[in-house]
Amino acid sequence: MAIPLLDAIDSKGKDLTADALLTQRHLAESLVEERQAHYHFTVKGHQPTLLQDIPLYFQARKAPDFVEVTPPDHGRIETRKIWTTIQLNSYLDFPHVCQAFVVERDTYHNKSGQQTHEIAYGITSRPAEQADAQRVLQTNRGHWSIENSCHYRLDWNYDEDRCRIRTGYGPENVTRLRRFALSFIQSKGVANVAQKMRELGMNTRLVFDYLKMTKNACFADVSSG
Repeated sequence: MAIPLLDAIDSKGKDLTADALLTQRHLAESLVEERQAHYHFTVKGHQPTLLQDIPLYFQARKAPDFVEVTPPDHGRIETRKIWTTIQLNSYLDFPHVCQAFVVERDTYHNKSGQQTHEIAYGITSRPAEQADAQRVLQTNRGHWSIENSCHYRLDWNYDEDRCRIRTGYGPENVTRLRRFALSFIQSKGVANVAQKMRELGMNTRLVFDYLKMTKNACFADVSSG
């Protein structure tokens, strides 16, 4: 489903990031072979073999390849450490992989004094000559800043965390529809997404106008944001 959506953007030479749900062989092949782009994928249980092999390699890791400490914005201090390797390139059964990496993030919350520790594994098709550890970490951080912002909007507008859709492909499909709706509204330059969603929810005709599915769409209303 994600591949046709990429037709709308110029991805040549760019890094496209994705969470574990989209860490898929056919997407990796499409990005590198057809679009001359690079992928930056998160590895979780959706790819069990990768999730087994990468942590095993990094189990005895020593000093990190790069460390980043962010200023105490928003009441917290974050320390990120990254280790990268090219030693697994020929071993991992995944198309066009050029680096594997692990990121540790330690967060100290000033107000509560609470500390959290997170570990994330990933792979990228960007070779080490083009992306050192600092750049890989920058790409990884960029992905999660967008992901966290998107999750906040999803939970705020759809109360997604309390959604009771649990079986089959239901959760995946509903999340994709919600993300599409949010992305579409944001693409119009809407300042207040929640307000626009309420307006669309109360006016079915306006929804079709917004999607330009009517011959005489109310463009004045659509463009008003």
